[in-house]
Amino acid sequence: MFFLNWWNPSITPTKNLRTITVKHTVKQFLLPFEKKEHFSYSAESIENLSEFEKYQLSFHPERPKYLDYLPVFDNVSECLQNDLHGSCLIQTHRAEISHGGKTWPVMLIGQQSGPTSDFEELKWVMKDHHQVVRWNHGMPTPAAFEKAIEAIAIAESENRIVITMIDTAGADPTEESESGGIAWKIGRCMQALAESTVPTISVILNRGCSGGAIALTGCDTVLAMENSTYLVISPEACSSILFRTREKANFAAEISQITAKKGLKNHIIDEIIPESAGPAHRFPNEARESFREVVGRWIEKLGSETMDGVFERRIKRWHVIGQWDTTTEEAILSYEKTVYNFLHKPPKNRFVFRHKRCRNEHNRHVADPVLYSKLLADNFVCDTCGHRYVRLTAHDYIGLIVDEDSFREHPETRYIVDRDILNFPDYSDKIVEAREKNGMSTALITGNGLLDGHEVVICATSFGFLGGSFCMSTGEKIWQACRIAIENRVPLIIQAAGGGARMHEGCSSMVSLPKIHLAISRVQKAGLPVITIVTDPTLGGVAIGFGSRGIRIFEHNAGNIGFSGKRVIEQYTGKDTSKGFQTTAWLETKGFASLVAHPLLLKARIREIIEAYPIL
Repeated sequence: MFFLNWWNPSITPTKNLRTITVKHTVKQFLLPFEKKEHFSYSAESIENLSEFEKYQLSFHPERPKYLDYLPVFDNVSECLQNDLHGSCLIQTHRAEISHGGKTWPVMLIGQQSGPTSDFEELKWVMKDHHQVVRWNHGMPTPAAFEKAIEAIAIAESENRIVITMIDTAGADPTEESESGGIAWKIGRCMQALAESTVPTISVILNRGCSGGAIALTGCDTVLAMENSTYLVISPEACSSILFRTREKANFAAEISQITAKKGLKNHIIDEIIPESAGPAHRFPNEARESFREVVGRWIEKLGSETMDGVFERRIKRWHVIGQWDTTTEEAILSYEKTVYNFLHKPPKNRFVFRHKRCRNEHNRHVADPVLYSKLLADNFVCDTCGHRYVRLTAHDYIGLIVDEDSFREHPETRYIVDRDILNFPDYSDKIVEAREKNGMSTALITGNGLLDGHEVVICATSFGFLGGSFCMSTGEKIWQACRIAIENRVPLIIQAAGGGARMHEGCSSMVSLPKIHLAISRVQKAGLPVITIVTDPTLGGVAIGFGSRGIRIFEHNAGNIGFSGKRVIEQYTGKDTSKGFQTTAWLETKGFASLVAHPLLLKARIREIIEAYPIL
């Protein structure tokens, strides 16, 4: 990667600082392909670039950033400015824009991925360690997302159309951001956009990657600059996971379909803003004029709707987001079975075998058996080394929560199955294997049931099904479950588990996250309780999705709860996380987990919530 990737999360801060060596005679930054003799900035030349080169182009350091687009607007005034760490990565401005003979008040919420797009200025800024730290490698922190949430509220109170502008390599993957509740702040951004009483527009300016992007793209329309990219995971990281090397990043970029044009084809982008003269870093004025015309046209279209019309249009838009297949009853019966992982007491012994890799705080191997009652009380987590003996399945949680034999799977969701829209390597085979192993069609199952006689809708996830990763089928099943809860006027219970959004479906999996936020908000708007059980693990897309919503009950002694996983954070920062990091107990100390229950007590706790809730 080129040296100006100092805000790229795939590169550690230490390496970034060592690569800052710039000759003052260099006036302009050139990517490797820009130096080739026969390369021009024509549409044909760009189309002939590899997919990874197109990815590089999308965050060329000289591409116009959020602040470079402010001249498009009138009466621009910054608001909510503060000096909190990473806050500058999202900036907010009141402004006006004129189109069609009318002036519209707007609230601008822009991701500013670096201090400037001026290369000469950038060289000097990069020499200042304070500035490098301040700009946090282009990754928004909880303070930045909190600013966005406040800006949306101001826009509603002042009747301003919200325009978000996306330019990020991802959200900040550090323990400090986890301590600040970054997962819940990202989820709150999506909720605020889903519930907004004013129209919302998102524009992907450059690179829109991972949770940092989806936090602010759940809008009434999503536009993208022609040479931007929209992706769930960087090609380098995708290559590392798939092939155990970063050398196949171009192949990863190709199969993930990350360009704006591919996003339009996959129906996750509504319109492309042309860079007709050439890429925006070479033709910034023309890019701004194109931005002005397309955004103005959408503002004129959305701005004329009533408040009720805005919400109804939003429902119609997100209802059709996502792609999935349907299967048959015969196919389901070929693999359907009930799978339980709950570890029951041995019939003739009070002890169970200790797992083979247990080591104590002195790194000494521990081999003595474990008292079953102690293991059960600790929710199957070793009190010596923290190893989890079992992860409960969707069938386990259904059995623990609803009355015996009362669960009935929804026919509206039973036949929905995952679709391999990208022809992703081995994805179809992995789906077949997961079905056979877990006895389920997809990672999530929904249905009706009784909880001590109370009618409920319940959604449960099996981590064993491709890590419970959030995908398009999950988005549609949650949408349908929410609709059924509203129609029957019953509480909605969601058990959250999963390691993030499913990269096998590319950005389309991630784009279903705002869909379920809208669906859940509709349930709450109907005056019905939404109860979410946060289990081990709840990370990434699952955490910022339904894991961040409703009345949350955190499972006793659960771990791996947050946005970025422990391993990712330790690799990025180069240091160990604190003891008990991302456990329920740790989250309690940070003020994020107020309701905690052992799996055996979940049913009683949920009943208390339902009976105290004034269902209208």
